[in-house]
Amino acid sequence: MSVEIIWHGHSAYEIVHDGTLLLIDPFLTGNPAAKVSADDLTPDVILISHGHEDHVGDTISIAKRTGCLVISNFEISQWFGNQGLENVHPMHIGGQNHFEFGTLKLTIAHHGSSLPDGTYGGNPAGLFLTLGTVTLYHAGDTGLFYDMTLIGEAGIDFAILPIGDNFTMGPEDSIRAIQFLKPKQVSPCHYNTWPLIEQDAQAWAEMVKSKTDAEPVVMEVGQSMTIDS
Repeated sequence: MSVEIIWHGHSAYEIVHDGTLLLIDPFLTGNPAAKVSADDLTPDVILISHGHEDHVGDTISIAKRTGCLVISNFEISQWFGNQGLENVHPMHIGGQNHFEFGTLKLTIAHHGSSLPDGTYGGNPAGLFLTLGTVTLYHAGDTGLFYDMTLIGEAGIDFAILPIGDNFTMGPEDSIRAIQFLKPKQVSPCHYNTWPLIEQDAQAWAEMVKSKTDAEPVVMEVGQSMTIDS
């Protein structure tokens, strides 16, 4: 069964599989790249990579409106509970769980994770999803790390990597990450939201073609693509 992916700018993605809509890091309000508002989306599940405001985004308002399941690390889940969310599922690095929509495993990510009010947000994470026979890795905000070689051993159909530099890995380090991960396809995120993280995605794609075996997929904001199982 196919998996549909829609990019909403920065690190926000919709993932649709078997009638379930997953929303990753729903930073929409205040996101200059987003073409939809928080009220436009009705997810079944929200996945959060870490606690920074440009990733937690509109989670609270969306979850209160829809009652959707929210999955994050333990500390962020506790914080969401204190904000009035009742349908939360805590996880942590290295752990996985089998949900109705598929399997989610949290991987390490090298970054920070304080919450919008300054509360400690635990450790940042990457998200490794198995949806039917399709594997999708959203690295979250991270620098390059060698254990990406281990993540890649699982086999990755579609990887999403930050390339904005300054706060995360930049284009050059992302190439090394792709060489470690060995995904079939790879798409850039966390770039061009603000001037500080501006990058030339087409130049990045040419580097991917010349230095890796992965197929680069540069998505436009709001664009939908399908991965067939």
